[in-house]
Amino acid sequence: MKSTLAIYDMDRTITRRATYTPFLLHAALSLAPWRLVLVPAVLVSAMLYAIRLIDRGRLKEVNYRLLVGRGIPAERLEPVIQSFADQQVATNIMPGARASIAADRAAGRRLVMATASYRLYAAAIAQRLGFKDVIATETRLDADGRIIARIEGSNCYGDSKLAMIQAWLEREGLEREAVHIRFYSDHVSDAVVHHWSDEPVAANAHDRLLRVARAEGWEVLDWRR
Repeated sequence: MKSTLAIYDMDRTITRRATYTPFLLHAALSLAPWRLVLVPAVLVSAMLYAIRLIDRGRLKEVNYRLLVGRGIPAERLEPVIQSFADQQVATNIMPGARASIAADRAAGRRLVMATASYRLYAAAIAQRLGFKDVIATETRLDADGRIIARIEGSNCYGDSKLAMIQAWLEREGLEREAVHIRFYSDHVSDAVVHHWSDEPVAANAHDRLLRVARAEGWEVLDWRR
Protein backbone atom coordinates (compact mmCIF):
# COMPACT_ATOMS: atom_id res chain seq x y z
CA MET A 1 0.00 0.00 0.00
CA LYS A 2 1.33 3.45 -0.92
CA SER A 3 2.20 6.07 1.67
CA THR A 4 0.11 9.20 1.26
CA LEU A 5 1.40 12.75 1.47
CA ALA A 6 -0.43 16.07 1.55
CA ILE A 7 1.96 18.82 0.48
CA TYR A 8 0.86 22.43 1.00
CA ASP A 9 2.29 25.71 -0.18
CA MET A 10 1.93 28.36 2.55
CA ASP A 11 1.49 31.99 1.40
CA ARG A 12 -2.05 32.59 0.11
CA THR A 13 -2.66 28.85 0.09
CA ILE A 14 -2.92 28.45 3.85
CA THR A 15 -2.55 32.12 4.78
CA ARG A 16 -4.81 34.95 3.64
CA ARG A 17 -1.85 37.24 3.01
CA ALA A 18 1.80 36.78 2.15
CA THR A 19 4.11 36.50 5.15
CA TYR A 20 7.58 37.58 4.04
CA THR A 21 7.29 41.37 4.22
CA PRO A 22 5.20 41.23 7.42
CA PHE A 23 7.95 39.09 8.97
CA LEU A 24 10.63 41.61 8.01
CA LEU A 25 8.60 44.50 9.44
CA HIS A 26 7.86 42.52 12.63
CA ALA A 27 11.57 41.76 13.01
CA ALA A 28 12.56 45.38 12.40
CA LEU A 29 10.06 46.63 14.97
CA SER A 30 11.24 44.05 17.49
CA LEU A 31 15.00 44.27 16.97
CA ALA A 32 15.81 47.73 15.59
CA PRO A 33 12.87 50.06 14.87
CA TRP A 34 15.23 52.58 13.26
CA ARG A 35 15.47 50.19 10.30
CA LEU A 36 11.97 51.21 9.24
CA VAL A 37 13.56 54.33 7.72
CA LEU A 38 14.98 51.89 5.12
CA VAL A 39 11.52 50.95 3.84
CA PRO A 40 11.96 53.24 0.77
CA ALA A 41 15.04 51.18 -0.14
CA VAL A 42 12.86 48.06 0.09
CA LEU A 43 10.49 49.65 -2.41
CA VAL A 44 13.42 50.37 -4.73
CA SER A 45 14.49 46.72 -4.58
CA ALA A 46 10.93 45.70 -5.45
CA MET A 47 11.12 47.95 -8.53
CA LEU A 48 14.42 46.34 -9.53
CA TYR A 49 12.73 42.95 -9.27
CA ALA A 50 9.74 44.15 -11.27
CA ILE A 51 12.00 45.21 -14.16
CA ARG A 52 14.00 41.97 -13.80
CA LEU A 53 17.31 43.48 -12.76
CA ILE A 54 17.37 41.14 -9.75
CA ASP A 55 15.71 37.77 -9.26
CA ARG A 56 13.30 36.74 -6.51
CA GLY A 57 16.00 35.15 -4.38
CA ARG A 58 18.20 38.26 -4.49
CA LEU A 59 15.16 40.40 -3.65
CA LYS A 60 14.67 38.35 -0.49
CA GLU A 61 18.31 38.69 0.51
CA VAL A 62 18.41 42.45 -0.02
CA ASN A 63 15.22 43.14 1.91
CA TYR A 64 16.21 40.83 4.77
CA ARG A 65 19.54 42.62 5.14
CA LEU A 66 17.84 46.03 5.07
CA LEU A 67 15.15 45.30 7.68
CA VAL A 68 16.62 42.52 9.84
CA GLY A 69 20.34 43.14 9.59
CA ARG A 70 23.68 41.78 8.50
CA GLY A 71 23.89 39.01 11.10
CA ILE A 72 21.62 38.20 14.05
CA PRO A 73 22.37 35.58 16.73
CA ALA A 74 19.80 32.79 16.63
CA GLU A 75 18.92 33.24 20.29
CA ARG A 76 18.08 36.90 19.68
CA LEU A 77 15.96 36.15 16.63
CA GLU A 78 14.09 33.19 18.12
CA PRO A 79 11.58 35.13 20.26
CA VAL A 80 10.86 37.35 17.24
CA ILE A 81 10.12 34.24 15.15
CA GLN A 82 7.87 32.74 17.81
CA SER A 83 5.86 35.91 18.36
CA PHE A 84 5.45 36.33 14.60
CA ALA A 85 4.25 32.74 14.23
CA ASP A 86 1.76 33.22 17.07
CA GLN A 87 0.45 36.34 15.35
CA GLN A 88 0.09 34.65 11.96
CA VAL A 89 -1.68 31.58 13.32
CA ALA A 90 -4.07 33.78 15.28
CA THR A 91 -4.96 36.17 12.45
CA ASN A 92 -3.79 34.98 9.03
CA ILE A 93 -4.91 31.35 8.52
CA MET A 94 -7.96 30.66 6.39
CA PRO A 95 -10.54 28.46 8.13
CA GLY A 96 -10.93 26.38 4.98
CA ALA A 97 -7.20 25.65 5.00
CA ARG A 98 -7.39 24.59 8.64
CA ALA A 99 -10.27 22.25 7.79
CA SER A 100 -8.38 20.76 4.83
CA ILE A 101 -5.26 20.18 6.93
CA ALA A 102 -7.36 18.50 9.60
CA ALA A 103 -9.08 16.31 7.00
CA ASP A 104 -5.77 15.22 5.49
CA ARG A 105 -4.42 14.42 8.95
CA ALA A 106 -7.55 12.41 9.77
CA ALA A 107 -7.17 10.52 6.46
CA GLY A 108 -3.67 9.46 7.52
CA ARG A 109 -1.77 11.65 5.09
CA ARG A 110 1.67 12.84 6.13
CA LEU A 111 1.57 16.63 6.22
CA VAL A 112 4.37 18.49 4.45
CA MET A 113 4.73 22.24 3.93
CA ALA A 114 6.70 23.30 0.84
CA THR A 115 7.12 27.06 0.73
CA ALA A 116 9.36 29.73 -0.76
CA SER A 117 9.25 31.49 2.61
CA TYR A 118 12.28 31.25 4.87
CA ARG A 119 12.32 28.16 7.10
CA LEU A 120 13.19 30.59 9.90
CA TYR A 121 9.55 31.41 10.50
CA ALA A 122 7.69 29.03 8.18
CA ALA A 123 8.69 26.08 10.38
CA ALA A 124 7.27 27.80 13.45
CA ILE A 125 3.95 28.42 11.67
CA ALA A 126 3.92 24.87 10.29
CA GLN A 127 4.53 23.36 13.72
CA ARG A 128 1.54 25.23 15.15
CA LEU A 129 -0.64 23.89 12.33
CA GLY A 130 0.44 20.29 12.88
CA PHE A 131 2.81 19.77 9.95
CA LYS A 132 5.34 16.99 10.35
CA ASP A 133 7.81 18.23 7.75
CA VAL A 134 8.85 21.53 6.17
CA ILE A 135 10.64 22.18 2.88
CA ALA A 136 11.56 25.86 2.63
CA THR A 137 14.15 28.44 1.68
CA GLU A 138 17.14 28.14 4.00
CA THR A 139 19.33 30.90 5.44
CA ARG A 140 23.09 30.80 5.93
CA LEU A 141 25.17 31.26 9.06
CA ASP A 142 28.27 33.44 9.18
CA ALA A 143 31.58 32.46 10.76
CA ASP A 144 30.23 33.48 14.18
CA GLY A 145 27.11 31.35 13.82
CA ARG A 146 24.80 34.32 13.24
CA ILE A 147 21.88 34.10 10.82
CA ILE A 148 22.53 36.19 7.73
CA ALA A 149 20.48 37.27 4.73
CA ARG A 150 22.13 34.97 2.18
CA ILE A 151 20.08 32.02 0.92
CA GLU A 152 21.61 28.60 1.49
CA GLY A 153 21.07 26.54 -1.65
CA SER A 154 18.08 27.53 -3.77
CA ASN A 155 15.06 29.74 -3.27
CA CYS A 156 12.23 27.19 -2.86
CA TYR A 157 10.23 28.48 -5.82
CA GLY A 158 9.14 27.14 -9.20
CA ASP A 159 11.35 24.38 -10.59
CA SER A 160 13.57 24.64 -7.50
CA LYS A 161 10.61 23.81 -5.27
CA LEU A 162 10.03 20.58 -7.18
CA ALA A 163 13.75 19.70 -6.99
CA MET A 164 13.76 20.37 -3.24
CA ILE A 165 10.67 18.20 -2.71
CA GLN A 166 12.30 15.40 -4.70
CA ALA A 167 15.51 15.75 -2.67
CA TRP A 168 13.46 15.60 0.54
CA LEU A 169 11.76 12.38 -0.64
CA GLU A 170 15.19 10.86 -1.25
CA ARG A 171 16.46 11.90 2.19
CA GLU A 172 13.36 10.38 3.77
CA GLY A 173 13.88 7.13 1.89
CA LEU A 174 10.61 7.53 -0.04
CA GLU A 175 10.55 6.39 -3.65
CA ARG A 176 8.26 8.46 -5.87
CA GLU A 177 6.45 5.37 -7.12
CA ALA A 178 5.73 4.29 -3.54
CA VAL A 179 3.93 7.47 -2.46
CA HIS A 180 0.65 9.11 -3.44
CA ILE A 181 0.95 12.90 -3.35
CA ARG A 182 -1.82 15.47 -3.00
CA PHE A 183 -0.49 18.98 -3.64
CA TYR A 184 -2.12 22.32 -2.82
CA SER A 185 -1.02 25.73 -4.09
CA ASP A 186 -2.49 29.05 -5.18
CA HIS A 187 0.16 30.12 -7.71
CA VAL A 188 1.06 29.18 -11.26
CA SER A 189 4.76 29.08 -10.31
CA ASP A 190 3.90 25.80 -8.59
CA ALA A 191 2.23 24.28 -11.66
CA VAL A 192 5.35 22.16 -12.20
CA VAL A 193 4.66 20.52 -8.82
CA HIS A 194 0.95 20.22 -9.60
CA HIS A 195 1.78 18.33 -12.81
CA TRP A 196 4.17 16.03 -10.94
CA SER A 197 1.73 15.24 -8.12
CA ASP A 198 -0.97 12.57 -8.17
CA GLU A 199 -3.76 14.87 -6.95
CA PRO A 200 -3.14 18.49 -7.97
CA VAL A 201 -5.31 21.02 -6.16
CA ALA A 202 -5.51 24.69 -7.15
CA ALA A 203 -6.37 26.31 -3.84
CA ASN A 204 -7.37 30.00 -3.85
CA ALA A 205 -5.87 30.13 -7.32
CA HIS A 206 -5.05 33.38 -9.07
CA ASP A 207 -6.23 33.76 -12.66
CA ARG A 208 -3.26 32.18 -14.44
CA LEU A 209 -3.30 29.05 -12.29
CA LEU A 210 -7.09 28.87 -12.49
CA ARG A 211 -6.90 28.76 -16.28
CA VAL A 212 -4.30 25.98 -16.15
CA ALA A 213 -6.29 24.03 -13.55
CA ARG A 214 -9.49 24.17 -15.59
CA ALA A 215 -7.68 23.13 -18.76
CA GLU A 216 -6.01 20.22 -16.97
CA GLY A 217 -9.09 19.15 -15.02
CA TRP A 218 -7.49 19.70 -11.60
CA GLU A 219 -9.53 20.11 -8.45
CA VAL A 220 -10.20 23.76 -7.66
CA LEU A 221 -10.89 24.94 -4.10
CA ASP A 222 -11.45 28.45 -2.78
CA TRP A 223 -10.93 28.95 0.96
CA ARG A 224 -11.08 32.74 0.70
CA ARG A 225 -14.89 32.81 0.74
